[in-house]
Amino acid sequence: MPIEYLGLSSINGPLIVLEGVQDAFYDEIVEFIVGGNEKRIGRIIELYGDKAVIQVFEGSEGMSLVNTHTRLTGHPMEIGLSREMLGRTFNGIGQPIDDLGTIAVRVRRDVNGLPLNPVKREYPRNYIRTGISAIDGLTTLIRGQKLPIFSGNGLPHDQLAAQIVKQASLGEDSGEEFAIVFAAMGVKHDVADFFRRTFEESGVADHVAMFLNLANDPVVERLITPKVALTVAEYLAFEQNMHILVILTDMTSFAEAMREVSSSKGEIPSRKGFPGYLYSELAAIYERAGIVEGAGGSVTQIPILTMPNDDITHPIPDLTGYITEGQIVLDRNLNGQSIYPPISVLPSLSRLMKDGIGEGYTREDHQDLANQLFSAYAKVGDARNLASVIGEDELSPIDKEYLAFGKEFEEKYIGQGPEENRTIEETLDLGWELLGRLPREELDRVNTKILDKYYHPTKRDEGVTTSASPGSVANKEM
Repeated sequence: MPIEYLGLSSINGPLIVLEGVQDAFYDEIVEFIVGGNEKRIGRIIELYGDKAVIQVFEGSEGMSLVNTHTRLTGHPMEIGLSREMLGRTFNGIGQPIDDLGTIAVRVRRDVNGLPLNPVKREYPRNYIRTGISAIDGLTTLIRGQKLPIFSGNGLPHDQLAAQIVKQASLGEDSGEEFAIVFAAMGVKHDVADFFRRTFEESGVADHVAMFLNLANDPVVERLITPKVALTVAEYLAFEQNMHILVILTDMTSFAEAMREVSSSKGEIPSRKGFPGYLYSELAAIYERAGIVEGAGGSVTQIPILTMPNDDITHPIPDLTGYITEGQIVLDRNLNGQSIYPPISVLPSLSRLMKDGIGEGYTREDHQDLANQLFSAYAKVGDARNLASVIGEDELSPIDKEYLAFGKEFEEKYIGQGPEENRTIEETLDLGWELLGRLPREELDRVNTKILDKYYHPTKRDEGVTTSASPGSVANKEM
């Protein structure tokens, strides 16, 4: 029979200390009855002797040392799971908030996940089409991959996340089931309304399970939200054989919540005040992506994080980069030029891309085309740097061609409308159209047979204004 404890020993923000505890364990869920009627839950995060430190998910407001009864449940935090969760909206700890009633629970699972034998993992193959050329063509998302988006304050990562949710698919010919689990942590009410409204208006809400932790929700709840979302994703993928894309925004809010709780516990801080276990906590979330032997589904992750002061060496993006398989970087300069999505191509990378594209997956020319576009765009940067020193008029004809290519590449390939959903063929054909602006001898990253098949010289439109870096002179090519 569960023991009920009367009163508390101390309260410090969301943390409560209870003395005289017996047979408790780490991560155990605790139920509180406040003032005789209000029910709250928490979890044990520290044990020493007969004392337990408990995090209260709903916060400790209104709780006192004498008006609270505590009961240990004897199990870690669990969530009831069902396919009916698709099309529903939940709070950060998995409780429905859409006024559509309760979920008919099929099974219950620990939100911390179960240990996975590493040799039972299968290597990620096949791609997920987002309809965004800069991602599909150059940093292709592979099923089972974890590919973060590095953004900054004020950049349109929320709009990009919503567009990916609306457009993501397994490709035109796939008959496999596909769904999305979307988790937002620490978002403002207007941002949450934007996501809800966008998904409903675009007609994709029925295959999206949404978890919303708002900015005014308790900080402790933020630490549970991604774990709850991933538990749902694992159930749908490994027990219901669906391919699940998980979008987590914003992991910076998650890490800052961890720092706040760590500080409340009096722990010794590490870099930038974050706890020393930030890496292991991020890894515990990111490593829940993948494909498991014997299961028909997969879990793919796109964590989104805002880099403080656009600093990619900040602990959050720095540690994320160690754990994940690449990154998509948003650029403030491109955003300032009204290019959407403002994806910075050169620092972006998908380490698993080579294993899910090419013949049998996308198209035979995909890898060579991507290599050549990267190479050509890198030369655009060199030409712009040179133009800023000597002026554009003094550039060689080929450097001017690269400047023109760079402008068109940014406007037509990287840039596309927020409602524009491109097929993989449209993305690849557009890449060849842009490369056709350059002389054939400049395309040294493409196999000759592929070059013979796909390369067609195209004359650049008259009156296109070339673009150089700030401070250089832009002239008109006649």
